[in-house]
Amino acid sequence: MILDWLHRIPAPLVQVWLTISAAAIGYLIGSVNPAALVARVRGTDLRLVGSGNPGATNAARAFGWRTGVFVGALDVVKGYVPVLVFMHFGAHLPALVAGVCAVLGHISSPFLRGRGGKGVATSLGAVLALQPWCAIPVLAVFALGMLATRRVGLASVTAAVVLAPAVFALGGDILDVLFAAILSAIVVLRHWRNIREVAAISR
Repeated sequence: MILDWLHRIPAPLVQVWLTISAAAIGYLIGSVNPAALVARVRGTDLRLVGSGNPGATNAARAFGWRTGVFVGALDVVKGYVPVLVFMHFGAHLPALVAGVCAVLGHISSPFLRGRGGKGVATSLGAVLALQPWCAIPVLAVFALGMLATRRVGLASVTAAVVLAPAVFALGGDILDVLFAAILSAIVVLRHWRNIREVAAISR
């Protein structure tokens, strides 16, 4: 009986319901901050360490590279899972909304009073669920950025810039490319202070 009732709901309403649900689920998953949880377990406040940012890079500064990799992997999963789940059910637009909201939850978590990470790993996870082969060009550019600048932030920005072109080159449609471009913009904006600092030093 329930299935019969669901089938009677107009398709546009189902799409709206799925999109709203995707936004809420994505944001909630993204809001869970592994770096902050690890720091709490270890009795450390990441706000008082390094850059003060509750993300994988600062976790690596505080607890070593293994912990940083662990936290980064969890951040990738936060972006990957919501997109993958909705894509599995054939809900393309809701999947993209879930990915963007997961990144927004990561950078502005209600559990951290609006604070959060820079969104790099979570954005990567969201794009990988959509286009797994994007990992190759994005990680290659990140590695080159690290070699050239020795700065994680600048390497992350450089890698973020190639997200949308990579999705386009791998056959993504206009929504996919727009999705990647939005994530790129979020990452660049979150690193804007770093970019300005480097620009000031270069002068």
